[in-house]
Amino acid sequence: MRIVKPPAPIQVRAADRVVFLAGSIEMGAAEDWQARLAAELRDIDAIALNPRRDEWDASWRQSIDEPKFREQVEWELAGLERADVVAMWFAPETKAPITLLELGLHARGGKVIVGCPHGFWRRGNLEVVCARYGVPLVAAWAPFVAAVRAKVPK
Repeated sequence: MRIVKPPAPIQVRAADRVVFLAGSIEMGAAEDWQARLAAELRDIDAIALNPRRDEWDASWRQSIDEPKFREQVEWELAGLERADVVAMWFAPETKAPITLLELGLHARGGKVIVGCPHGFWRRGNLEVVCARYGVPLVAAWAPFVAAVRAKVPK
């Protein structure tokens, strides 16, 4: 598995299998589950788009007029649209507002897998959305990894 992180351009071919690693980050409050998942899927011939930017600067204004912030959000939106699989992990110690937004954007697309342990503050909302739109929802890490692995196109 090859990993691409912002601000590197998303350069993939039509035939490439792409997994977007959406989920809890919260300025580093969440464990680096993206690296953990990529390591567990290292044998898959695919590209992982990992939005956890190495050079994140918390001083960037949350504004369309802030070039680096906008670059990050545009990178994520482009990656989500290109992905064959969107793996979303909701860590219980986080709120994950952006991931909730992304789930709303992509729940109907048929490419999302949600991992959400019990204890996440809005798990009930996730349960209802996932049930309504047929999104697989698992509560533990190992089934999440297995579901992502099974969803990656062969």
